[in-house]
Amino acid sequence: MAKLKIYLGDLTYNTIVVSTEALPINIGYIASYCKKRFGSEVEFTLFKYHQELEKAILESPPDILGLSNYVWCQNLSHEMFKIFSEKNPNGLRVWGGPNFPLDVPSQAKFFEDFPYFDIYVPIDGEIGFSNIVEKALQSNSSEIRSTILKDSTDSCVVRNLDKKLLFTFHDGRIKNLDEIPSPYLTGLLDKFFDDNLIPMLQTNRGCPFSCSFCTDGRDAVNQVNRFSQDRVKQEIEYITKNVKKNVHSLFISDLNFGMIPGDLDTCNVLAKMQEQYNYPQKILSTTGKNNKERIIDSIKSLNGSLALSMSVQSLDEDVLKNIQRDNISVDRMLGLAPTIKESGLRTTAEIIVGLPGETYDSHLDTIRQLVGAKLDDVIIYTCFLLTGSEMATPEQQSKWKFQTKHRILPMDFAKLSNGKNICEIDNVIIGSKDLSFDEYVALRMIAFTLWMTNKGVLYNTLIKFLRELKIDVAELFFQMVERRNDAAPDIIKKVFESFKQATIDELYDSPEEILSKIQDEEFYQKLVDEKAAINVIRYHHALVLSKCMDEWTSYVLAIAHKLIQETGNLNEKIDHMFSNISNYCKGSSHNPLGKDRMLTNPEYSFNYDIPKWLSDPCDNLLETCKTNKPITAKFVLTDDQFNLINDNLYLFGNSTVAYTKALKMVPEHMFWRKPIFSISKVVADIAYKSAEPFNKGSGLC
Repeated sequence: MAKLKIYLGDLTYNTIVVSTEALPINIGYIASYCKKRFGSEVEFTLFKYHQELEKAILESPPDILGLSNYVWCQNLSHEMFKIFSEKNPNGLRVWGGPNFPLDVPSQAKFFEDFPYFDIYVPIDGEIGFSNIVEKALQSNSSEIRSTILKDSTDSCVVRNLDKKLLFTFHDGRIKNLDEIPSPYLTGLLDKFFDDNLIPMLQTNRGCPFSCSFCTDGRDAVNQVNRFSQDRVKQEIEYITKNVKKNVHSLFISDLNFGMIPGDLDTCNVLAKMQEQYNYPQKILSTTGKNNKERIIDSIKSLNGSLALSMSVQSLDEDVLKNIQRDNISVDRMLGLAPTIKESGLRTTAEIIVGLPGETYDSHLDTIRQLVGAKLDDVIIYTCFLLTGSEMATPEQQSKWKFQTKHRILPMDFAKLSNGKNICEIDNVIIGSKDLSFDEYVALRMIAFTLWMTNKGVLYNTLIKFLRELKIDVAELFFQMVERRNDAAPDIIKKVFESFKQATIDELYDSPEEILSKIQDEEFYQKLVDEKAAINVIRYHHALVLSKCMDEWTSYVLAIAHKLIQETGNLNEKIDHMFSNISNYCKGSSHNPLGKDRMLTNPEYSFNYDIPKWLSDPCDNLLETCKTNKPITAKFVLTDDQFNLINDNLYLFGNSTVAYTKALKMVPEHMFWRKPIFSISKVVADIAYKSAEPFNKGSGLC
């Protein structure tokens, strides 16, 4: 008897660069589970790149085509189903993933909108898909589709031959995750260790929280189940030994990494791999929302490769209740900032524009509080309605009077072999009963400024100095937006204007408008030429770093100087210290992505031991670190920095869009120049005003 032929795809666009660069571990789990159940009766082929899948379908179509459904591949997957239907009308088409509506009327509408598939697996895919395979193996190969669609299948939603939906909402989850053989250790994912994809690790599944904007906030997935630690260890070792040398990053797909006791063991294994193999240098993951003490203990061994993320979203109590996040202790998170700092970890706070009940003023207040809490990064995301989240239900949309527009997901577009142009579309909240569209645009401008100026270690010197002077640091970011037309250099004015216009231009009234427009070849060429379908913040971040970073720093410093002056703090001594701070910022930020970046190493003279001051855990004043003699520093990119940046540019390319991907994969501090001092602390005869507390561990040694 011939084997049941199955293709599984977790697809990505790669028209310019690989858009979704995670290795497809999800379909690997499904294939390994089915192979365990059915052995030699099934034959699986896994796909990530849509061109390879399309070619395989046209040359040798399978019996069953199973595809992942996420916002970044929905239309692409559906087009593959359509191509498959034309090639093999008797083939079964199975879709699965988190982006499936919660309410029954919306589910019915989903099936109407996407006619070229037969079955949806709404929760974890292993059980539902294996139930389908079991039925297929019991049927005649020429009648698989008609046989299976006669009735319901456990843990699936079936569209039967009469177009009627058959619902069976069994749990569909595996509690003992080790029942799923590792797709890494069985070799199923070996072909995806290439120069484009980033390995993904999963140590557990589920989320105990119920955030209404998230597809993981459903009751069906609030139980957290974990893989055994021995298995996780073996997978980490396998990934490390097989990953390409120019790939330096690792995704951890856990929804709350570090919160579970076993995560400490995982971090210890990762730290060992870093020590032995220098991998991973960057870990991309969301750390847990509670149990921050445990999380600190878990990740502090990772050498700064993983930032401690705080999914704050808002500090307004009413907003938190509206999105069902009042079970997450924000105050506790913020209260741990000093402990986090002492542990040497970086902290990232994430907030969202457009949440239910959020106003312009309450959003600014959240920013002020987070910046005031001395968090390292404050990242502002745009809220969009995720299919499968509670917020996307008709009831919630009506209650909050959400105003929405649609946009093309960055880099998610392609021309198929049949000549059709396709793209992915998301539904952005650009206003509500509490927030106008103009306010949305203004907050996006602030989000960009924060991303550029409060992300990473670059301006730590300036920010610390402003805090010494009791200046509200958040005002620096607000004033940079407010005064841009009067005070910014011309090239920075153009950056701001470009950002604002791109924020407006990326929005469309409906998905249909976008899908029609993308068929126009002139418009499609704009996408290819990087004039549309970009992540607006990341694109302009890359633009500044590659074209005008020196000018951006000058503008930051100019606004800071005005704030010092306007608050009455400016005098000759403060101005002298500010000059030292300015030179340190200019040297660190100079030309991080220019072609001649290794050849331009600026030198500055200093009257203060700024590295010592920065590393001082007691937050002593800059004036306590004054030197008796001027000292000179050359600001350079180290070989390690240069090689890491170049490896990622090789991975993604040298276009501005490609830079956005490289910036995501390289730890932020690796872009900034390091000061090399020409004389030692001893030769400089450094004298501190309070000598005893400050003579240990000078930054100049």
